Amino acid sequence: MVCCVIFYHLYGFYKYICACAGTSTEADKNDDTEHPRDDKRKPYLCTVCHKRFTRKEHLNAHSKTHTGKNVYPCTQCQKHFSSQSGLRYHMNIHTGKYKCTECGKCCHSSKHLAVHRRSHAGEKPFECTVCSKRFTTSRDLLVHSRIHSGEKPYKCHVCEKTFSLSSRLHKHTRVHTGDKPYKCSLCDKCFSDSSNLQGHKHQVHSNIRPYDCPYCGKLFKTYSHLKRHVHIHTGAKPYLCTHCSQRFMWLQQLKTHLLKAHNEGTWLTCNMCQKKFSNNTELKTHLLRHSNVKAYVCNTCPKRFCTASALKSHQLVHSHYKQFSCGLCSKDFKHKRSVIRHFKRCPDKHTLSSSPPSP
Repeated sequence: MVCCVIFYHLYGFYKYICACAGTSTEADKNDDTEHPRDDKRKPYLCTVCHKRFTRKEHLNAHSKTHTGKNVYPCTQCQKHFSSQSGLRYHMNIHTGKYKCTECGKCCHSSKHLAVHRRSHAGEKPFECTVCSKRFTTSRDLLVHSRIHSGEKPYKCHVCEKTFSLSSRLHKHTRVHTGDKPYKCSLCDKCFSDSSNLQGHKHQVHSNIRPYDCPYCGKLFKTYSHLKRHVHIHTGAKPYLCTHCSQRFMWLQQLKTHLLKAHNEGTWLTCNMCQKKFSNNTELKTHLLRHSNVKAYVCNTCPKRFCTASALKSHQLVHSHYKQFSCGLCSKDFKHKRSVIRHFKRCPDKHTLSSSPPSP
């Protein structure tokens, strides 16, 4: 089985030698990868997250990420770095030194840019020997191969949970440390992962809604939200209870049903008023009301709110957009509660009920 490990500057040539298969072939000098035999290639081990390094100075620089000594902040984003060289390397993204002419994406280096360009050219030179799936980089192939082997070489030293990537382990450790280095510049909310911060900004502080419902035209910020909404029109109930065969439209409905009807799962209790909840999101929202923390601020007026949904509802005050419509008289409303209240006393409803039945 070929492992596609890459070695640089071997006898002055860019070659890679597969230690597992004993064969040699031409390598892409713009690619980089991990190798399963990390113990020998990377003898220096981080005792916190178990990430390995080839050189001791790299381990020392990495160790600062756990001690909080990332003293070099990026002036363009929320990231901090333990060395000036790391900051300079990162700044290439903001300066656009290595920018893709096809899509405008900025990369750290010319090596990363060359690998990125493969996505536009459709080049996938690395093939899985098990399922024949092809990949742009050898690292992607290595990560994919762990699906077949089940290998998860990175273990959390706190809860012993294992991961196939060191980066996933590094993110996981923040669950135990409580570290949230990514701070929202609009509402001061902090996140443990940069992707969560970007998602928060898009869903809470952005009004861009590129996904529209083909049935009613309602707009959504994400495709997953649209997909869930469409169930209302199609009547699809994909979530099945294995105890009584009852079906549900939403996953949370199934979880709540399992708790109430079959006592499967764990109730979450508020430690201040002993109120019980079926999911952690509801409990967190409830606790915010006890602490009176209002992290969500309106970008039009000074009002603040405990939850994103409350902020979203309030922002309609500043907008002319009316997404709810009465099915009888076609009158439009900003809020769902308004159309429900209107529907009870809609003039067309009374006219419809008083008219004689058709033959």
